[in-house]
Amino acid sequence: MEHISQQIAKDLLKIKAVFFRPEEPFTWASGIKSPVYCDNRLTLTAPEVRSGVENALAETIRREYPEAEVLMGTSTAGIAHAAITGHILGLPMGYVRSGSKDHGRQNQIEGKLEKGQKVVVVEDLISTGGSVIEVVNVLREAGAEVLGIVSIFTYGMQKGLDRLAAANVKNVSLTNFDVIAQVAADENYIKPEDVARLIAFRNNPSDESWIGGNK
Repeated sequence: MEHISQQIAKDLLKIKAVFFRPEEPFTWASGIKSPVYCDNRLTLTAPEVRSGVENALAETIRREYPEAEVLMGTSTAGIAHAAITGHILGLPMGYVRSGSKDHGRQNQIEGKLEKGQKVVVVEDLISTGGSVIEVVNVLREAGAEVLGIVSIFTYGMQKGLDRLAAANVKNVSLTNFDVIAQVAADENYIKPEDVARLIAFRNNPSDESWIGGNK
């Protein structure tokens, strides 16, 4: 699993799906300054990387959730990954909208889902965990048994960990912030001394003291 985590980290860095810029932080919609930019949708346009990610997701589901009967992607980033992984595993898939449609049958869950079915949620990225827990709650309200979540990347932020624990839902990610930060240093995307600054950001995103920590 450690080898897979490092390989996925290398692949995400190579295609700039995860891009570190500690000297010129990005600004999130919340206003928080961040040394990292994540866009795992880029894996979809990099076939070799995409193949590695989807096969790793499939293997993770086989290992961690062998009773899975249905995969449900998060809207919109998790939909393609759920579809491809479902194809590999021979499992049905669907997805959960951020809200109910305002027309037709006004579905929030798209695809067939029976009460009592064992579901795994497929997500691309977990930071504070709010959006994926909303998906879990919608599925539970519909009568599904949510076995857990599988995701490509997680920050491992304490707020996200606390929310997942409070919701009593398991998440297994292919790789994580700590691994990617170390691989980024090893592969010369960032300076070795930047790793501690990145971890400081992860541990407390609202504290911007890490920005000047290397100067």
